[in-house]
Amino acid sequence: MQQQPLLAAIDLGSNSFRLQVARVVDDQLYMLDGLREAVRLAAGLGEDKLLDQAAQQRGLSCLQKFGERLRGLPPEAVRAVGTNSLRVAKNAPEFLKKAEAALGFPIEVIAGREEARLIYLGVAQGLPRTNERRMVMDIGGGSTEFIIGQGLQPAHLESLYMGCVSFSARYFADGKIIKSNLKQAEYAARIELQTIVADYASGHWDVAMGSSGSARVICDILEQNGYSDGGITREGLEKLRAQLLKAGDVNKLDLLGLKPDRIPVLPGGFAIMYAAFCELGIERMQPALGALREGVLYDLHGRFTHNDMREATVQQFMRRYHVAPKQSKRVAELSAMLAQQFLGEQFDEPTQRYLKWAADLHEIGISVAHSGYHKHSAYILANADMPGFSKKEQTLLSMLTLAHRGRLEKLRVQLREPKDQALVMSLRLATLFCRNRSGVQLPKMQGRFSGTKFHLSLESGWLTQNPLTDTALQEEAAQWKELGISVQVGEA
Repeated sequence: MQQQPLLAAIDLGSNSFRLQVARVVDDQLYMLDGLREAVRLAAGLGEDKLLDQAAQQRGLSCLQKFGERLRGLPPEAVRAVGTNSLRVAKNAPEFLKKAEAALGFPIEVIAGREEARLIYLGVAQGLPRTNERRMVMDIGGGSTEFIIGQGLQPAHLESLYMGCVSFSARYFADGKIIKSNLKQAEYAARIELQTIVADYASGHWDVAMGSSGSARVICDILEQNGYSDGGITREGLEKLRAQLLKAGDVNKLDLLGLKPDRIPVLPGGFAIMYAAFCELGIERMQPALGALREGVLYDLHGRFTHNDMREATVQQFMRRYHVAPKQSKRVAELSAMLAQQFLGEQFDEPTQRYLKWAADLHEIGISVAHSGYHKHSAYILANADMPGFSKKEQTLLSMLTLAHRGRLEKLRVQLREPKDQALVMSLRLATLFCRNRSGVQLPKMQGRFSGTKFHLSLESGWLTQNPLTDTALQEEAAQWKELGISVQVGEA
């Protein structure tokens, strides 16, 4: 991809929506502009896991403003990511359609551990290169991420279902702060934290950093009110805890450093921070400048400079699941040639990458069992932690691998679009022709696709000499006929 002079990242968080624009100069990113709006999406998430209309409208209104700021930027220079609230909301797909229309760009929902990876990348890029083991904690609106890493490399990634908005709504809905509900919130957070104590307790890292708005506002309060001599300390948190209980109500808080838009979510964020200090043995935490949106920017920049994390993940999966590299290369090359013929200009650079990755990974399920291996491959790709990939991208790869063999009827709903049909046909034909897993000479072939009919022309006499493949192609035509698509195979 050609490097873009401007890059933009949008973080659709459970508490705030944020936009960051950066300029690329000599392979370095310089932050130019940032916008933030407290949408509090998680506050509109009911017990039924549905986003209410008020929260949706707040989000859409914000995204329209962001869209105005981004007008004129090409799609490849912009990446928008959704986090916890959009991971759990049952009506997220409906909201995302409206959200993408308001923003003017695609929105990807990322998994919790992918969010953690991007947060660490954003934090680490702004810090000196040292051998310190850093523990980064990011309290979001609906989830809290924990990462341990050295330099730019994360070693442990976790995402827990607790956030400043969700906890504030659950334990401090009426704004009251009393011993009973504060203890309830702290204990709930400590229970969540117990699942990660073995890896994240203080002996496993050298310095603790807080990358979220909650961490920064708590740090500001502690420092400006004289509760801390620098950063977030255990002693400072005890003093702040006493002040919260003394006020008894969020609306009665009178603290230097507490901004009005942070008041409603302070109790929940504090309970999570306090619990983390107790469970993980933290004595002091420093606020970090970078966060998710900076990580998204650096990750996006890497895609232009041959440092695409997704490619590294694919290579790692190929090694982990013992994929035969020569076979995957044969399938990738033939499927790409056929897709180019079927799709023409629609076979653009992003589509080429997805088809190649599907070809690279279509056999990873063999490591589970050969019988029905395409189903195992599809399950792994849909559910595994895949650094760099969004959930939507994983769903596409899963669909392609599931569809590369077997009956197509099971994928009738997913195969409504002609472009997807052409990609699946390209992959199916490539695996069919490369079935003997050797570098035999393949016939010259020419393909066409009208949207309702595939036509494949092979060199004269080849089908007669290869009756097994001829039969397989007839069976392939029967599969597509069930979807109302005809397949004509002939010889030139």
